[in-house]
Amino acid sequence: MTTIYQTTINQLGPDVSAFLSEKMFILFGQNAPAELADYCLLIDVNSVEGDIEAGDKLLFNDNAYRVTAVGSVVKQNLGALGHITLKFDGASEAELPGTLHLEEADIDVPEIGSTVQIVKN
Repeated sequence: MTTIYQTTINQLGPDVSAFLSEKMFILFGQNAPAELADYCLLIDVNSVEGDIEAGDKLLFNDNAYRVTAVGSVVKQNLGALGHITLKFDGASEAELPGTLHLEEADIDVPEIGSTVQIVKN
């Protein structure tokens, strides 16, 4: 496996669980606007080392999820701002440019200190 991206969750916005029923999380670097920060998993902003493609894996909350679709600005936004939406819906086409779609799954709010990785097999 080759790691394309890795970061750590440093803070959980108090309203992160508001999106659990929609099977999604919002990632954002520490510079998240105040009106969004309450809904975000706040992470370290790190560079993305390669293209993110369908078939790659997201390792998150001690589970692996297959990437099913990648929005056109996911790599750019993740590397520059740490800001993308993770949507666990199995969509084969990106709904929005900043959304990373993953295989459909039930999700739980991660703990502070959890690692998020994107890897190629």
